[in-house]
Amino acid sequence: MSELVVIVGPTASGKTALGAAFAQRVGGEVVSADAFAVYRGLDIGTAKPEPALREAVRHHLIDVADPAERYSAGMFVRDADVAIADILARGKVPVVVGGTHFYVRALLFGLFPEPAKDAAVRDELEREWARDRAQLRARLAALDPAAAARIAANDRQRTLRALEVCLTAGRAMSELWRENPRGNPRYAFTLLGIGPDRAELHARIAERVDRMFAAGLVDEVRELLAGGLSPGCHALKAIGYRESCRMLAGELTVAEAAEAATAATRKLAKRQMTWLRGETGVQWLAGRGDELLAVAIGRREARGGTGTGPV
Repeated sequence: MSELVVIVGPTASGKTALGAAFAQRVGGEVVSADAFAVYRGLDIGTAKPEPALREAVRHHLIDVADPAERYSAGMFVRDADVAIADILARGKVPVVVGGTHFYVRALLFGLFPEPAKDAAVRDELEREWARDRAQLRARLAALDPAAAARIAANDRQRTLRALEVCLTAGRAMSELWRENPRGNPRYAFTLLGIGPDRAELHARIAERVDRMFAAGLVDEVRELLAGGLSPGCHALKAIGYRESCRMLAGELTVAEAAEAATAATRKLAKRQMTWLRGETGVQWLAGRGDELLAVAIGRREARGGTGTGPV
């Protein structure tokens, strides 16, 4: 079984820098597991690695999708498998890095076989969402509180899917997930987690958002919209992009958009940490900068360069 190194953690925790440094040290290449970095043209708000870093360390699955289309977990697994096979064939180490933990889980264990979609149920839920999304969210909280806590309040796609499963299967999606036994991992892997303390993480998030808006995030969104991208498309639901769309629509000032993006990013980081703390097999790393890299290298070497475990 092929070996992967997987680095996870909340947004703004330093995964990108650690992943690239780690790959350089072990003779590896990075496979990005980020649901929005796949989109071409979404650069500033997705905090993609700088061109110089991508030139120094090869990165895969960045800028591989048209933002007008919806990229899925199934597409990610397909594309990641191809990238990993290529990396291994050239004698390199695949280093999977990203904060979309559903993508990571799907890559390591495969996708959960959810109930089939029901077009009639979905159409009705779509209409209810348009009428009163707060009421629909309350309905999800009553039927599947675990899913309601995990899914962002403005995430229409996942909210509707969770409700659709409840209504068609007669049971909560979270309950079905718990009962679905995980098979053998699709890859051998070492799973490393970064978990900065709350105050440090919040400071990093505020700095990142300020830097994004100063770097021209709003102009980037303006260009995407001018190019024909709909403000309602999935790609522009990413944090920073949706607030910029609202600013350009006259609903927010730039300062208000930045403040809203900071608050949304903090909530996202909290959900990500809740997810990760509930998983087994994460080897949490302590330290900063070079110290963090040394700890990560040491953890991998202590396991003989390989390991398997749940994510």
